[in-house]
Amino acid sequence: MYNTDLPTRAELPSSKQLLRSTAIAAIAAAAILVAVVLPAEYGIDPTGIGRPLGLTEMGELKMQLAAEAEADRATPAATPGPGSSLPGAIFAGLFIRPAAAQTPAPAAASRTDETTITLRPNQGLEVKLDMRRGARASYSWTATGQVNYDLHGEPPNPGRNAAHSYKNGRGSLGEQGEFTAIFDGTHGWFWRNRSGRDLTVTLRTTGNYARIIRP
Repeated sequence: MYNTDLPTRAELPSSKQLLRSTAIAAIAAAAILVAVVLPAEYGIDPTGIGRPLGLTEMGELKMQLAAEAEADRATPAATPGPGSSLPGAIFAGLFIRPAAAQTPAPAAASRTDETTITLRPNQGLEVKLDMRRGARASYSWTATGQVNYDLHGEPPNPGRNAAHSYKNGRGSLGEQGEFTAIFDGTHGWFWRNRSGRDLTVTLRTTGNYARIIRP
């Protein structure tokens, strides 16, 4: 015995109605792809809607970070010499005692630097600090026009979504603060010029970092 009555043929949607619903869903999905997904993920904005919403900038930053990660992954790794073999390497690792145990590198001494870069309209550039996990750095920067920025860190061999953002903003003329590196790697700023003219960014940093990486 059924608790509910089965629908009649007249109550079921017709083939025409199903096709129309499918077409509407496909059009809506395509619109979301073009207006939201492409700008936010790849920095491609065919409709022009993504930039006022900040989606295009997000996508451009993601693509830049992805390009840097790909460049890091493309660095060739050390390979065994012609006369070496995998069994020999395993044997050596088991029975040959290393001359001296490796110890972690000491933290970098505190230093202070001032770095200046010039950005053309819509150009984006990065300045990074080479830092060990737990190292601290204080900073202040000023720009002669409005810039969008992202303060983030990347490990030496980042995978997908490995970058960590400490702070970001839009239309800024300057920021100051302090951060602690959450992993060994490069930590710093990405700026993009949104002023419509050439501008200069001046960065002052103090902290425990080994070197400054700049364009």
